[in-house]
Amino acid sequence: MTSPPPLLEVDNLQVAFETEDGLLHAVDGVSFQVDSGRTLGIVGESGCGKSVTASSILRLVPSPPGRILGGEIRFAGTDILQLTIEELSHIRGNEISMIFQDPMTSLNPVFTVEKQMGEVLDLRFGFKKREARARSVEMLRTVGIAEPEARVTSYPHELSGGMKQRVMIAMALLCEPKLLIADEPTTALDVTIQAQILNLIKELQERTGAAVIFITHDMGVIAETCDEVAVMYAGRVVEQGEVVEIFGRSKHPYTLGLLESIPRKGVTKKSDLPTIEGLVPSLFHPPKGCRFAPRCAKRERLGEVDQSRCFGEDPSLRLVDDGLVACHFPLEEAEFTIGRAVTPPAGGTG
Repeated sequence: MTSPPPLLEVDNLQVAFETEDGLLHAVDGVSFQVDSGRTLGIVGESGCGKSVTASSILRLVPSPPGRILGGEIRFAGTDILQLTIEELSHIRGNEISMIFQDPMTSLNPVFTVEKQMGEVLDLRFGFKKREARARSVEMLRTVGIAEPEARVTSYPHELSGGMKQRVMIAMALLCEPKLLIADEPTTALDVTIQAQILNLIKELQERTGAAVIFITHDMGVIAETCDEVAVMYAGRVVEQGEVVEIFGRSKHPYTLGLLESIPRKGVTKKSDLPTIEGLVPSLFHPPKGCRFAPRCAKRERLGEVDQSRCFGEDPSLRLVDDGLVACHFPLEEAEFTIGRAVTPPAGGTG
């Protein structure tokens, strides 16, 4: 029997922004796929292209100044980039929903929670006011908001940060989407609320069978929530694989640098954590070879000939063991010391 096709396939996505300094290539040839019921984590430093990639899936990149220069985004076999605005409106919020990273600005401050949720239900299902209120209360209860009958009449400024984020999740799940994109959903929340939000997304996924794309810079969150990981650097995916493989036997030096920065037992001061020296390259004029080469600790240990290859030849994403790696000289088992210091997760959301 042949396996069903992926729910979402992103193939060679390229997104750029017009600026006063020229064309900035925010996403440059990104490819990945997500199956129903699975969670893909996209991780990397700020500015690596994670959020732009997520916004591109729903064609939410502002134009101008943003432009999708090329690639395909196939959802259930249909290329989203080829749809008309009317066709796209049937997918947005209905089959694909997105939780934005800042609920403070994503919720309209002059409307109550009931009004904002009711508008979604009216547009999507034609719900009348009484039906919409009942459904809104039900969803607020589902996401763990106490006294939902009272909270549904609240304005955003009357809610805590954690409550606002739960409201955003409730709105994203009103239509029970097939794909949920969560862009830094726990940003600016305290640790207790973060854990509650992550568990909530996991529970709802298990109930509905939705696919989830989790955008974050936090490798600890990736370990807790994801089945697969795509590591981005300077607009490109540099490593991709199962979360257990990435944490246990990562092959890219950049991924190793991210993992080494995770606080762990025995490290009491932030200054004792290893750092990745140097700066991210300019996305206006990316370097010719490997974009991570100037900061790569392994490259510094190579001979002159091999180093010239790192600086002169752009590595493509290729299969190494059980994962994909964009590196001319992937890490060997003996080089991956962090694997002995960090316990790999038992598995993703499964």
